[in-house]
Amino acid sequence: MQAQHLQGKVALVTGAGAGAGRAVALALGRAGVSVGVCDINPDRAEATADLIRAAGGVALPWAADVGNRFQVSAMIERLRDEYAGLHLLVSGWAVNKEAPFLTLDEYDWRRVIEVNLTGAFLVIQLAARVMAGEGGGRIVQLVSEPPAAARQSPYVASQAGLRALVPALDAELAPLGVRARAVSLAGGEADGWAGTVATSLDFLAGGGALG
Repeated sequence: MQAQHLQGKVALVTGAGAGAGRAVALALGRAGVSVGVCDINPDRAEATADLIRAAGGVALPWAADVGNRFQVSAMIERLRDEYAGLHLLVSGWAVNKEAPFLTLDEYDWRRVIEVNLTGAFLVIQLAARVMAGEGGGRIVQLVSEPPAAARQSPYVASQAGLRALVPALDAELAPLGVRARAVSLAGGEADGWAGTVATSLDFLAGGGALG
């Protein structure tokens, strides 16, 4: 059922060079989606794209810093030029900086927030503009459920921000045909992030709860 609804779509996956982002990108490729494989590391982006192509899928690797609007915009335009559209987005790139709060450098705080929260804002905004102008689309934001752990205050704050942001975006964008959902990281490398992949593809294919 998922493959039937996803076949022929075009997706952008950020953070696709490793972890859950890579797992979702590979699953989309297997489902017949043309995948824009974005990672800040060009070698990781190329490696994921190679895996998709080796399995018979279609992929375009692209190295970009999601915290940079110009790089994100160039990536989306390249994907549209190559595949004539953009229907799906999986925003999955995130960084962490462990440090005691009392000695945490402001630069490290700003960098984590810039990548995890502002980066998601940029890529979702730019992709949603395209989707709204082309009849709609679906957006997944991957989020973790970090405990109130010591030494991870910027990461915890960024994830809380994302979990609050996505339902607000879904409510605002729904009249334009663009739906959004936050999908929690579930599983891990050992099981190929099976829970995250299944929930993400179900939503992207048109099922699942919204917001």
